[in-house]
Amino acid sequence: MPAAHVHTERRRRHTLYFLEWSRSQRPVHLDTDIDMTRVQAHRAAAREGGARYSVVTYLLHSAGRVLARHPEANATLASRRTGRLRAPRTVRFDGVTAKLALDRPVEGERTVLSALIPDVQTASLDDIQRHIDRYRAEDAADLPEFKGVRMLGRLPVALGRLAFAAALRDPRKRPGVFGTVSVSSLGHRSVDGFHSAGGTAVTLCAGRIADRAVVREGRVEPAPVMRLGLTFDHRVIDGALAADVLSDLRHTMEDFDDGSREGVPGPDLRGADHDVRSARGLERSPR
Repeated sequence: MPAAHVHTERRRRHTLYFLEWSRSQRPVHLDTDIDMTRVQAHRAAAREGGARYSVVTYLLHSAGRVLARHPEANATLASRRTGRLRAPRTVRFDGVTAKLALDRPVEGERTVLSALIPDVQTASLDDIQRHIDRYRAEDAADLPEFKGVRMLGRLPVALGRLAFAAALRDPRKRPGVFGTVSVSSLGHRSVDGFHSAGGTAVTLCAGRIADRAVVREGRVEPAPVMRLGLTFDHRVIDGALAADVLSDLRHTMEDFDDGSREGVPGPDLRGADHDVRSARGLERSPR
């Protein structure tokens, strides 16, 4: 019989506490395919100008603007315990703070860290990329932002659970602790699509970009396509609004064109723009 080794989890305790806390969520899953032609063209043009942007940077940039247009989805449940006499309430946030899941080592053990990126509804690609580069550094686990994670790994389990719950007790302080939208990407691996619930009203899950067949002006052509999953908490929003958010996000990314960065020649996206719009012509027509 093979030997069994009992391992005391310490570096992942924050994840386990989160899973216990989030059991009250009512997750529902949607997904769509996004034609990344324009995003990839923009990335290539930016590289020629000396700037490098990750795919998740574009997703965060677009998600911030979309949620600012749909404030009902940039919200949280005011109380997990409504009771029979207390009316359900939600708290809507003025700004959009993204909680980005990162796979980083903590004291030699692989774990997930949640990095907060504030004000993504107005942040530029450069602003967002600077945050991501900082959080992806080798010593990211030692950053002061993750002091709470390190503490939860050291506290006795009972105290750790209480500390985790206490940090999330006031929903008005949620953006600075937990963000208002969760974003996760597994696009660096052979993962087409996945779903997770990040504890926020909306969680976005990005898969890899792969060449797939799309129909443009009656012709089947290859295009870089990314599967994007959206999980929404049904306690906070309904399916129709979640579908609006996902559709708006898809169109925002497919129409992406950021000319705000000075000193970098703007990419020539005229052909890509025509191809993408032609491919979506029937979708946007009234039924």
